[in-house]
Amino acid sequence: MTTPPPQGNPFAQGQPAGQPQAPYPPQGGYPQQPGQPGFPPQGAAPYAPVAPQPTGRKLSFKTIKNIAIVIPVASIAIGGYITSRDDAKTAAVGDCMHRGSTDDNNPDLEVVECSATKAKIVVLAKIEGAYLTETMASSKCEDEAKDFQYTYTESGDGKDFLLCLKGKK
Repeated sequence: MTTPPPQGNPFAQGQPAGQPQAPYPPQGGYPQQPGQPGFPPQGAAPYAPVAPQPTGRKLSFKTIKNIAIVIPVASIAIGGYITSRDDAKTAAVGDCMHRGSTDDNNPDLEVVECSATKAKIVVLAKIEGAYLTETMASSKCEDEAKDFQYTYTESGDGKDFLLCLKGKK
């Protein structure tokens, strides 16, 4: 039978068996904390973490001023366009109109005061329905307003209608 090896550090020379060896001093300049290993966790720094900086930009006074100017101007322009986009839809019998364009496909009719100098056309009749040809429109205007001179039809944007028009004297 063999004898068991001595307990403790087998490489300790000159020390009697059974005596504990002195602990190693901490390495790396970090003080050893109770219950912690001698080295800090990997990736840890010896200082507190810094919170990330917010990525949002601050709006400058110039940007805010430009936005404050553009929004009302754009709103007025869009509102004006929408209200004057198609005065022919709002025209009624007896209204006077001004033709803003020489293009027969888009005459740009605008309702104006009959006392205005640009009032050149009078609405004699407004008839709802689709009239696909000039012949159909003229025939309907002859039935409704005998002394008409021009017809204007509109279809596709909501209600279809026909205006029977005459030049203002």
